[in-house]
Amino acid sequence: MWTADEISKLCYQRFSELPKRGKPESGREWTLLAAVVKCSMSPNQEKVEEVVSLGTGTKCIGRSAMSSKGDVLNDSHAEVIARRGCIRYLTEQLRMAVCGQGSTVFCQGEEMGKWKVQTGVSFLFFTSHTPCGDASIIPMMIDRQSQPCQPIKADAIIPNGTNEKAERVNLKRRAETQTDGINKHPRLEEPEKSEDELQCGGSLVENLTESSAQAPAESPRPEGENALTNVVLKQRDNVLTQQSLQDIHRTGAKCVPGGPEDPLQPGLGYHSTGLLRVKPGRGEPTLSLSCSDKLARWAVLGFQGALLSHYLQGAVYFSAIVVGRCPYSHQTMQRALITRCSEVTALPAGFRVQPPELLQSSLEFAHSQAQTEHNHQPGKGRVSPCGAVVLQTLGPFRTAISWCAVSDQPLDVTANGYKHGVTKKALGTSKARSLICKVELFHSFLSLLAVTDKSHLPESLRGKELQTYWDYKQVAQSYQQASLQLRSQAFPLWLRSDRDLLQFH
Repeated sequence: MWTADEISKLCYQRFSELPKRGKPESGREWTLLAAVVKCSMSPNQEKVEEVVSLGTGTKCIGRSAMSSKGDVLNDSHAEVIARRGCIRYLTEQLRMAVCGQGSTVFCQGEEMGKWKVQTGVSFLFFTSHTPCGDASIIPMMIDRQSQPCQPIKADAIIPNGTNEKAERVNLKRRAETQTDGINKHPRLEEPEKSEDELQCGGSLVENLTESSAQAPAESPRPEGENALTNVVLKQRDNVLTQQSLQDIHRTGAKCVPGGPEDPLQPGLGYHSTGLLRVKPGRGEPTLSLSCSDKLARWAVLGFQGALLSHYLQGAVYFSAIVVGRCPYSHQTMQRALITRCSEVTALPAGFRVQPPELLQSSLEFAHSQAQTEHNHQPGKGRVSPCGAVVLQTLGPFRTAISWCAVSDQPLDVTANGYKHGVTKKALGTSKARSLICKVELFHSFLSLLAVTDKSHLPESLRGKELQTYWDYKQVAQSYQQASLQLRSQAFPLWLRSDRDLLQFH
């Protein structure tokens, strides 16, 4: 049985073996890392772990930059990059299976034209940092060392009779301000709270402090060393809840429009928990749901997506999620990734609620923000996300790396959603596309379709006149039914892309 440290070490090692292009400058730039690891058995019955997809990145594009051609990456967070790279990998593995070339992942299913994951093969997900969104809203002690921002002081409470919108903006700025990139740890003034103030943040405080009394639904029970790790993490959470919690780690992800908002009150009252959130863009809203929300969704729908579900007898799930060393709470991860969807029912055949095992590694990513700030030297410029080089006409370029275990062009480096280094003249052409953008993954799927004998086509694709990306997604009936059940029962405010953005060929 693998351990969390073994998985993180494997992922860090794979990243170190990649070429320098797109990587952060040591001591000045930081990034996040995520990966998909395939676990299987070797011919001599030894367990083998292999990184099959890896991604880095921290940014999303705004709504106005989205393309109706499907040729730009909307979401370049590491977790999303790693998952999209894994879809490239699974598509190639299905092509090998269909062509009789010996896939190491799939074998023939019981239904005509359907395939299933081989016995003994499973996938787990690694991320170097707690996923953005709900999983990052973690209770903390005031003297903890990894605070992402300063605690809010008592004088930041919104006074009665003021302009609430302006005060919320000022409150957020005061709460998140840092000086020269250095986190400070001032002493928090503990105000006496009125009954009204306690009621305002009451549900949130109960969420954070009573979790030990009302344990959420558990993920599958781990064995061996991982079991001990989970016990230690839960004991640490219980110690925190029994002590005087005064603040929480914060997420930059915003509550989805049309739903509850964050109170933005001091300390524990800053965020509401359990809500869907969208990732922040550069100056404008995005349609990209947080990584916490997407991971929770994949635990119900699988991570294979709608297109590949045509070929699969059942959804493909992550058996575990491993997080690197960073601010972390097992109870918060349980709430964000598992509990929110644990009661979803009436799913079609091939789909189920599949809670992953949750583990944390003791090994930190060398290019994390905390490590980069620690190793930063005067005169090297301010610490910033990887690729944040401001060009006079085009602005900052945020880079992301995708690598996956495919035979052709495994490495794909992008900047602001397009292939890194592409000229402005090439934008809108195939030369500018990332290999994991929607249209490229769609074309890979169409290539899989082209090599499939018509007599072995999945039932959902027979006798239909399909042309666009939207068409092929919509006729994946079982997947769409599962998605509908998830939205109606757990995530009714889930944002959906406009149909006009999905009508490409």
